[in-house]
Order: sequence, then structure tokens, then C-alpha cells
Amino acid sequence: MNSRQRVLQSLGHVAPDRVPIDFGGHRSSGIMAIAYRRLREHLGLPRRPIRVYDLIQQLAIIDDDVLERFGVDTIELGRGFCGEARHWKDWRLPDGSECLIPIWLDVRREGDDWLLYNAEGRAVAVQKAGSLYFEQILWPFLGVVPDDLSGLRDAMGDVMWAQPGPPGPEVDLAALGAGARALRQATGRAIVFLFGGNLMEWGQFLCRNDMFLMLLADDPSRAHRLLDRLVEIHIGRLERVLPVVGPWVDIVLFGDDLGMQSGPQVSPAMYREFFKPRHRAMWRRAKELAGVKVMLHCCGGVRPLLDDLIDAGLDAINPVQISCAGMEAAGLKRDFGDRLCFWGGGCDTQRILGGGSPEGVRRHVLGQLEILSAGGGFVFQQVHNIMANVPPENIVAMFDAVAEFNGRGP
Repeated sequence: MNSRQRVLQSLGHVAPDRVPIDFGGHRSSGIMAIAYRRLREHLGLPRRPIRVYDLIQQLAIIDDDVLERFGVDTIELGRGFCGEARHWKDWRLPDGSECLIPIWLDVRREGDDWLLYNAEGRAVAVQKAGSLYFEQILWPFLGVVPDDLSGLRDAMGDVMWAQPGPPGPEVDLAALGAGARALRQATGRAIVFLFGGNLMEWGQFLCRNDMFLMLLADDPSRAHRLLDRLVEIHIGRLERVLPVVGPWVDIVLFGDDLGMQSGPQVSPAMYREFFKPRHRAMWRRAKELAGVKVMLHCCGGVRPLLDDLIDAGLDAINPVQISCAGMEAAGLKRDFGDRLCFWGGGCDTQRILGGGSPEGVRRHVLGQLEILSAGGGFVFQQVHNIMANVPPENIVAMFDAVAEFNGRGP
């Protein structure tokens, strides 16, 4: 059984030969560049330029030698692109270490801070001195959502999350399809296509979190119009891109952070009114266009929404934030495990991975694997990205615990 077969079998709720592993297959299963440099040094691997493909979160591309070391079964579609030196330029991480970032990103030093500019020359994000991330500074609809939404696509370009990573801004459909096919031929790993298709989050990116939540409650007709237009844009992109890459990818990843530490951001009734029909329409269209599984990146305590998400057509959810209210692994597996694949929940990054001992990490991971792996329906990843301050010994202990559980030595 190769990696792709292993992942697809688990997505189909059949126990594979071993628990499949995701590390860097999407933008919330990766590692910050500062931690990645330390991990490579700890493993005694050759020095390589650290490539930061996601500048906002400062996530590193995980090299093949690390993927092999940890037995990783997934890969992100963007890894089939921007493999040449000309696609990258020099930059420095907050700790002063050198790295590379995509050549097309316009990032400028302003005093002690860094500003990120979009293609139209507007500053959309800032990394303040001492910060490890970029933060959004421009919300196109902060004052009011306009009656005329014909300019929505342009407004979306003013949001920091719209600034592209690999394959970059200039790749046409023919090149995208060729790159996807080449990646499929070059790897036995399951390929994840990071589509996006966010609804709640795009409302918050455009209006600001608080203002969009108030819009849902105070002006539902205007919220519906905005969400309808977003769905039109998302489905239009699906219909352009999936016929091209669909034959070569396995999972289409959508995104919408619907949860908080204490539970969902919105009630189940509000989810059913504003988001469920639109999620269903997008996820159904994705499956009509290609033989793919649909996964949703959704942080937080979203247990009260899981039945509706499954009913809307969801196959898998990540990162399974087990430290949130209602998200205990045993209860999730018992109540939803035959209908939903848990792509995550393998190691608590909030309380254990960064602050525990290697032995504490090992015991925790083995316990999570015992609960979540039974009968398939589980892909191992830590809960969201590995932060900059996580000791490399703990990262190794986490993945070696999976190897131990899978019955093979580290």
C-alpha cells in the first residue's frame, strides 16, 4: 500500500496498513520557518535554504528528506511549482536568520516594521517589530457592505490572505494542469489541493470579524447578498480549475474557521441559515467536477455543527482542535467517526507539544492514536501548525510516537 492508497482508504473508513501521516500537506499542518531550521539542525540534515511559502504565517516548505524521515503520506499541490531559484528572493526571519520568500511578494521595511503590499500597491498587512506573523490592516468593507457587489473580486484582492503562494500569480490553467500532472507522476503521496472557498472567513476578512458577525445578526438580507456573490465567485473558480487539476489531486481543501475555544462562533440555526446551503452547493459541485474528497479546515469547538457539516457533504475535517469545548477525541470518534474523517487531533499544540517533555508528548500521541485510528477515518497531524518556539526534540518525539504505534522503529 503506497501513501496515496493509505490516505484514501482511511478517508473511506477502512483501516489501512498503518496510520497515514500529514505534515505540511496544507497550511495548518505545517511548521514555522524558525522551528523548521532548528528541526533540520537537530536531525543533522544538510543545510538548505529555508523557503517560506506562506509569508503571513511564515510557514516553511518541508523538504523531501524530512518528509521521508517522518514517513509523511501527503503533499500539497503547490509543491509541484516554483522549484527553481528564480522563483525566490532573500529575506530574514524575525530571529534574524536567512530565508527565501516568493519573488512576487512585495514586502518593504518601514522603520522597525515590515509591510506587505498587494499588486495594486496598497499595504494590506504588517509585521510589527518583535512579531512572528503578519497581521491584517485593510478591511475593504469595514464601513459598509456596498449594495453593488460587482467590485467584490477586486475588493478581495485587498485582503492579506489573497496574496498568493506557490504556484504564484501568473500560472495559467494549462501550466497549472501540467504541473499537477507532473507532481502526480513524481509522487506516491496523496495530493491536497488548497482551494479555499471560505464564507464566514471571507465575510470577516472583508468586514472585520466583529462587523461581519453584527451584519449576520442585524442585516441578514445584506449578509445573504454578500454570501451569494462569494459562492458565485468560488464556484466559478472551481469550474475553471478542477477540470484541469482534478484528475491528479485527491482532496480539495476548503476553509472556514467556524469555532472558538468555547464553541461555535454562530449558533447551529445561524449556520443552517447562512452557511450550510452554500457549503453544500460548493462541495457538491467539487465532487461533480472531479473524483475528490472534500475536507474543511475549521478551527475551534465546532462539535454542535458537525452533523450539519456531514449532511452538507463533508468528508474530512481538520485540525480537530481537541483542547476546545466538546472536542474530546473519544466523544468525537464515538459519535461521528463512522461518518467523518478526523484529519488531525493527533497532538495538542496548545498545551503539550510546545510545553511538554518528549516523553510526555510520546504518551499523549500514543493515547490519541489509540482513540482515533480504530477502523480508519483518521489521518495523523498535530493540531494546527508547529509554532516557532516548539523544541525540535518534541517534534521528533511526536512523529516517532506515530512510527512506534505503526509498529516500525523511528
